[in-house]
Amino acid sequence: MSRALAVFHGHFGRATVYQLNRPFNLHAHREGHLIFHIGGTPAYVEVLDEPRPARGDTVLAVNPWEPHNFVPKDLADGAIFLVLYVNAEWFAGVRGLRFGCTTFERTAMLDRDVREAAAMICGAPSLRSLDGELRGLIASCHEESWRQADARAKSCAVASVTDFRVRKSIRLLARSKGAEMQLDAVAREAGLSRPHFYKLFRSQTGVTPQLYRNTLVMEKALDALVSSEAPIVDIGCDLGFSSQSAFTHFFAGNVGMAPGDYRRAAKVLRP
Repeated sequence: MSRALAVFHGHFGRATVYQLNRPFNLHAHREGHLIFHIGGTPAYVEVLDEPRPARGDTVLAVNPWEPHNFVPKDLADGAIFLVLYVNAEWFAGVRGLRFGCTTFERTAMLDRDVREAAAMICGAPSLRSLDGELRGLIASCHEESWRQADARAKSCAVASVTDFRVRKSIRLLARSKGAEMQLDAVAREAGLSRPHFYKLFRSQTGVTPQLYRNTLVMEKALDALVSSEAPIVDIGCDLGFSSQSAFTHFFAGNVGMAPGDYRRAAKVLRP
């Protein structure tokens, strides 16, 4: 069973030390995403449908909104990962909102910093010190990803949403209660047929409308779990799920564990 060994929500974003032995659902984040294998059996992470090895000598860097999925090699023992989710604001004005390349070598200095960070998260650190430590690790990885990037990766640009109908649909999704928002209704409000809506939305954003909606729902779920003491059944209901089991199934498919397990593991640095 996959589980969180430790979770930290800081000003940079959030960090999780996971023991993982089962695949996730295909998902995406508005945050940047750094993945470090720190123990157990190596695995793969599919990024934009391409399998990338997750080993002790590599760093995986997933850009905002890039669809990805964890694919374990060993369903019995699994592996341990440190995963950082970096706020989109951190990237503002930096290299076009992206890492230089998806997979790059973990230098000896980076490896030391990764293992020290994982140990701090699992211990009882000063949360402000931990936030600073992780900010430094993110900056080092961002710089290293561009240093190792090839010319093709450096020339990549993030597509912007230019179509007013897609921008309108994004506003509708952002204002929606959550999982109950019907995508056919969004398409009608945007003045598009369902097939045209799906095709145009994906061409403009790089993800399907359903994946985009799921990302927004997950953000609301994570925030509610760590910022309130509301019962999990109430959080699921507020997000439009018909039952606690439906919410738990959705959450586990996207985060790798039940919402209650995530809440129990979380340390939160308050503003």
